[in-house]
Amino acid sequence: MADKREFEAKFWKSIRSDMTVMVSVSGFDPRPMTAQFDGERKTIYFFTASDTELAGKLARARKATLVYAAKKHDLFATVHGTLRIDGDRSTIDRLWNRFVAAWFEKGKDDPKLRLLRFEPADAQIWLDASSLVAGVKMFLGLGDPKQDYKDSVAKVPL
Repeated sequence: MADKREFEAKFWKSIRSDMTVMVSVSGFDPRPMTAQFDGERKTIYFFTASDTELAGKLARARKATLVYAAKKHDLFATVHGTLRIDGDRSTIDRLWNRFVAAWFEKGKDDPKLRLLRFEPADAQIWLDASSLVAGVKMFLGLGDPKQDYKDSVAKVPL
């Protein structure tokens, strides 16, 4: 059995580095979003505008899905959790940066500004199991690729 803590640690390290994910709630097609992080907390934030389809679906907290693929394609994850609008000004102040500012003409006081808060509950994480050794074994007809891959996926509580 794979070590779930190792999967979780790799997931957080990777997503904090790459930051681009797909987010959806029921009835809404997934959209690419840029993840923001507040220190080491395991909460993921997104800035968006009030007139976006996603913000319009969040009059109340909703179950949501986050899908992540690392840039190097060495880690993939589907994360389930809860998404809500978070109006906490101190959090907005901490997460504000020049990339977010470029989208909001009136800065942090822009009436369209919305901060979304994603609270992850659990994830299924896949690690890339391909390697030179695995490729050679497959080429020579040795081993079972399903067996080789079984320790490269884990369901992890976040």
